[in-house]
Amino acid sequence: MRIGNLRRSVLAALLVWIGVAGWAAPEAARRQAPAAIQGASPSPSAPVSAKAVLARYCVTCHNRRLKTAGLILDAMDPGDVRRSPEIWEKVIRKVKVGVMPPSGMPQPDEATRMALVATLERSLDRAATPSLRQPSIHRLNRAEYANAVRDLLAIEIDAASLLPPDEQIQGFDNIGEALTLSPSLLERYSSAAAQIATLAVGDMADVVAGSMSYRAAPDQSQDVHIEGLPLGTVGGLLARPTLPLDGEYVIKTTLFKTNLGLMRGLEFPRELQFLADGQVVHSMTVGGTESFEAMLQNQTKHAAELEAQMQVRVRLPAGTRAIGATFVQRADVLNTRRLQAMVRTTTDTSETLIGPPHIDMLTIAGPFNPTGPGDTASRRRVFTCRPASASDEEPCARRILTTLARRGYRGTQTAADVDELLRFYREGAGGVEGAAGGGVGGDFDRGISFAIERLLSGPKFLVRMEADAARRAARGADTAVYDVPDVELASRLSFFLWSSIPDDELLDLASARRLRTPAVLERQVRRMLADPKADALVANFAGQWLQLRNLRSAFPDSRDYPNFDAQLRQAFQRETELFVESVVRENRSVLDLLTADYTFVNGRLARHYGIPNIQGNQFRRVVVTDDARRGLLGQGSILTVTSHANRTSPVRRGKWVLENLLGSPPPPPPANVPPLKEKSELARPLTMRERMEDHRRNPVCASCHRAMDPIGFALENFDAVGAWRARDGRVAIDADGQYVDGTAVNGPAALRAAVLRRPENFVTTVTEKLLMYGLGRALDHRDMPTVRAIVRDAAPGNYRLSSLVLAIVRSAPFQQRTSLPAAAPGAVATAAL
Repeated sequence: MRIGNLRRSVLAALLVWIGVAGWAAPEAARRQAPAAIQGASPSPSAPVSAKAVLARYCVTCHNRRLKTAGLILDAMDPGDVRRSPEIWEKVIRKVKVGVMPPSGMPQPDEATRMALVATLERSLDRAATPSLRQPSIHRLNRAEYANAVRDLLAIEIDAASLLPPDEQIQGFDNIGEALTLSPSLLERYSSAAAQIATLAVGDMADVVAGSMSYRAAPDQSQDVHIEGLPLGTVGGLLARPTLPLDGEYVIKTTLFKTNLGLMRGLEFPRELQFLADGQVVHSMTVGGTESFEAMLQNQTKHAAELEAQMQVRVRLPAGTRAIGATFVQRADVLNTRRLQAMVRTTTDTSETLIGPPHIDMLTIAGPFNPTGPGDTASRRRVFTCRPASASDEEPCARRILTTLARRGYRGTQTAADVDELLRFYREGAGGVEGAAGGGVGGDFDRGISFAIERLLSGPKFLVRMEADAARRAARGADTAVYDVPDVELASRLSFFLWSSIPDDELLDLASARRLRTPAVLERQVRRMLADPKADALVANFAGQWLQLRNLRSAFPDSRDYPNFDAQLRQAFQRETELFVESVVRENRSVLDLLTADYTFVNGRLARHYGIPNIQGNQFRRVVVTDDARRGLLGQGSILTVTSHANRTSPVRRGKWVLENLLGSPPPPPPANVPPLKEKSELARPLTMRERMEDHRRNPVCASCHRAMDPIGFALENFDAVGAWRARDGRVAIDADGQYVDGTAVNGPAALRAAVLRRPENFVTTVTEKLLMYGLGRALDHRDMPTVRAIVRDAAPGNYRLSSLVLAIVRSAPFQQRTSLPAAAPGAVATAAL
């Protein structure tokens, strides 16, 4: 009943709120905008006759007769780029990277190539106006919602269990066009808000005993120590649930069973420990001769009896706790390579019983016999005052909700917003008889919980809106270009760098209208990059740009790669995250992402890479002595996500380089692409190079593969999980490849050198990705003059990441927007919902 009433109220508010707010549309920026891109300057390259160069090297194919790729350059005038800027931006991208003219055709020398690019760029930049397009609606995505809840209420939530995945556009899930809001999604947000409010306040009237279950990764090796669990233990599972109340909780675990229903590791007695916040709360013996014989006689019955004993009931305080189950390490259990690899297939037999038992699932149920909400970080964050008498309750509630509204609504709160939250506070405070919670009347906390639930599910929290109706009316014009107010600039900054709401310092500066001051803005950007919350820039921006999130679904074939497991997958991701984080924290050049002579490894990853003298789970910075391992191109995360489960993929690796390093992705593959041939006519297994050469004999496939495959071959010495190899089966690896401009490359180091021969291409790609992520919208040809201006502004700082971020933050698209006439409320609300 509570959720239903709240949901109806929120939906009505959302319809009204969206209906009266002004929304910018894609064409707004084209009508009125500053006359030129700030910071644009002529390229130092000498001017050339663009028409003559195009006639000599491009028109041969791209003419009225052949119409290659649908491009007709002989009918276009490069002296008047304003007529077809989209086409000329494509020409620049292809020529600058070296994709065009294609290999095998006459090529301009480097000076002519770059002069042509500079001439076209100069003409486009002079004719351009910055694109100030904004998405029509921009709700918080899952990551932003979780971070906002953390910073508002000091509570960690598992957003993946509460909300559905977000749609992506061009690889990013924070793009406003994809972040629409539907009634069914609003239901999910309302349900999440109710659970979060209960956890934050510890409302005993609403807490019902339930359970949380956590399952070990299917390929997690449990014959080694698990990070976070005590030293001297092996295997197990560690969870970090948020408990709503002080009370009793049942911690229960189950063991992994083979496909034959047999439990692993019961031949020997093992000590199973249950832990809470690092302390052993219960221990018991699992396995031994009697247990093993009972399992062999009736495994189903014995498994049920054993798992009924593998639990403990313990009193725990509310808040986020570290709860786990693990085994004490012992030396007389066999440790084979096959058991390390955790082969779980239909070939499993009783032979695989030798080895340690594996914990499959950890369940935490409760609370039972609760005693109160406890003293949690979230309660300390929420309850900034406590009423001394009944007459103090509403003034104290107003004070609490005013503070929460300021932070949650990102400085846009009004007196009416606070009054609306107080209305829900009164409903909760008067809606239950005898509710415990610590307030004078026993229901003060419940009222605050109701108000928090309303805040978290309301439009001003869920949706990033920049209403402009008042400004449009004041200007008396249908469209106008204006600087976004400081409070809105604060939100743009915080969601760009932190994927979260602004903190009090940002809001204070915005309220005083000082945030836009250049010196203040720069100090804030540098402060935010140094803050731990900037880890979100690594997890969300780099995680999506570099496709690190795809690691979670990477499951290399255990028969081909028996040493790959969940620990190695996690180490791959952590290495790249720490590596990118070092570029952010140390304010290094983004070029170091390709050239750095260091990385981060733990013992598991060091063994995989062949780095000696590294032990344990802790990651540490090490010098890379192997030139092939330098930078992103030598890291297992990138090499694994660009491979298939049972083999490498020069196509995927070549495409990854073209798309993520050079910003020149190939076209999508045609339908009905034939599979690769596995064997020759003599039944000999084919090497990857032989398979791809056979594949390229198909003319339909050859055009795209001509650019991708030769790049991927340069990385063939890395197998599908990033380990170095000299042979593919019985055949020596041939790492000869070709860069897009025809330069011969052999191996990762040569490929990296080819990319860095024109470093501005890589910097431009990073800038495009950063700008797209920072603006929360997809880019198009209208944004390229701004991208080039940002790159030029960052050049004196050697393309340090902070220089790129500052140039983005100072750019017109980040600081300005256009207003449009407000659409009819019903039409806008219907489109939004």
